Amino acid sequence: MNAGACVASGLCASIAPDHFALEGVSAVANTPEVEPHDDVIEAAESCPVMAISVTENGRDLLA
Repeated sequence: MNAGACVASGLCASIAPDHFALEGVSAVANTPEVEPHDDVIEAAESCPVMAISVTENGRDLLA
């Protein structure tokens, strides 16, 4: 997660609350890395500033 790009829309925390939380003026990942679950991918796709990257085995799953 690119915290510097985050605008704290809260979409990631509402879509995948087990993986993201709002803290102050940005969202944070609850852990540095997680498996690319469907809700994590949905949160990344919903991020208005594309601050969440999803990779698996070194390849980007989202463009």
